[in-house]
Amino acid sequence: MAPDAASPSDLTRGTIARYAAGSLGTGGFATLPGLVLTYYLTDNLGVAALMAGVIVAAAKIWDVVIDPVIGALTDRDLARHGNRRRLMLLGSLTIPVLFALTFAVPPALGPAWGGVWALVAFLMTATAFSLFQVPYIALPAELTAHYDTRTTLLSWRVVVLTFAILLFGAGGPVLRGVTGDPATGYLLMGIVAGVVIGLGMLVATGVASRARRVSSAMTAGGTSHAEAAELMHDTVTRPNRIRVGRDATTPGGGIRDNFRSAWETLRRSQPFRALLSTFVLQALATGMMLAGAQYLATWVLRSEDAVTLLFVALIAPALLAAPAWGVVARRVGKERAFAMASVLFAVAALSTAGALWVPGAWIYVPVGVAGIAYAGMQSLPMAMLPDVISHDAARHEPGRAGAFGGVWTAGETTGFALGAAVLSIVLATTGYVASTGEQTVTQPESAVAGIVISFSVVPAALIALSLIGLARYRLRRSDIEPDAR
Repeated sequence: MAPDAASPSDLTRGTIARYAAGSLGTGGFATLPGLVLTYYLTDNLGVAALMAGVIVAAAKIWDVVIDPVIGALTDRDLARHGNRRRLMLLGSLTIPVLFALTFAVPPALGPAWGGVWALVAFLMTATAFSLFQVPYIALPAELTAHYDTRTTLLSWRVVVLTFAILLFGAGGPVLRGVTGDPATGYLLMGIVAGVVIGLGMLVATGVASRARRVSSAMTAGGTSHAEAAELMHDTVTRPNRIRVGRDATTPGGGIRDNFRSAWETLRRSQPFRALLSTFVLQALATGMMLAGAQYLATWVLRSEDAVTLLFVALIAPALLAAPAWGVVARRVGKERAFAMASVLFAVAALSTAGALWVPGAWIYVPVGVAGIAYAGMQSLPMAMLPDVISHDAARHEPGRAGAFGGVWTAGETTGFALGAAVLSIVLATTGYVASTGEQTVTQPESAVAGIVISFSVVPAALIALSLIGLARYRLRRSDIEPDAR
């Protein structure tokens, strides 16, 4: 490792805390719309259920399209301005207004125009979120080159992310009911949540300037002494210039070049392909479980309120478990710790299949164990991604972290979106009976079995499948820190 590369002490507690604060925003955006937006459309605006699903899905599809483009744009910012702050700041400042507008549809517009309003506002909100999220994911590779420090950085990010999921998942519905009127209640929720999301993002935006100072030293690792000297000379004489390779991520590339650059990251980096395939399959599995929690509470545990306990049981353990997984990773390596967390999650998920025969409160125990494993499944791949980026920078040219971040965000979004889709397919196949309003229905036994299988067997099988990709992940500590023993 280059002598001027980042060391564990390079990241102060303040830097780690400010970076983690960004997950207050990302966790809020990932949780609240998924929890209440569809219900808001169908039960407050009168939008047909199918159209409500299209509106929510459209934002996910839009994310997949724009994330690689934003990745290329943030790499250009790094080349032109020396940091990734511009897009992060733009997303942070615009998302509070756009998030509030999503839940500010005047009831007088009616279902059709109300649906159009919500669609446009949510697409714009998703765009603002991606402007922040893509460069935010790219930052750890530029904040520090140290293998273990990245684990610490991302572990605390997951702690804040978990806290945000609990805060918005429980607090959002409470705010919605404060006024006693659905229209003003949703508006209040949108305003308060939007401000908190934006503030969390804004705090993390300040870390981007620190990444600029570290990135030249980080990318010098793995280059020749002459190249390292040239990089250091550029850092002293032209501190706002960061060298990047001559590809689509440099200034001047078009949209087609941006997507070509995204494809290039997948083509040339085998560790990235292995890690991304693992993470997407696991996002699909956890997305199914989160989407199926309400169905499990209503039709298996026979209590709609039980979804809160399921939600807390799955998410709350991560508050304590995320730092613990960081300790494990420092002892056995990130890839082994990630495999351990994945296996634990699969076993815990599979054990909930017992609800087919004996439904009851015992199910909170394996769900809690799954929550402990979930913390590792979130923090460890996030800590491995900067290793992949810096490894690619050493083998090729630096300055492409945004392209990696764009593809990663698109993959993660796709995985979670497909989780709900696969759940709906299983429910339809097993004969689930839909209902509207106050209509009372009785689900056939096959549908109840489908709900349990969607929460247990299918996610466990997806996690097992993801381990094939993880087994092909070849980077080790010695690849990132050549001097490591």
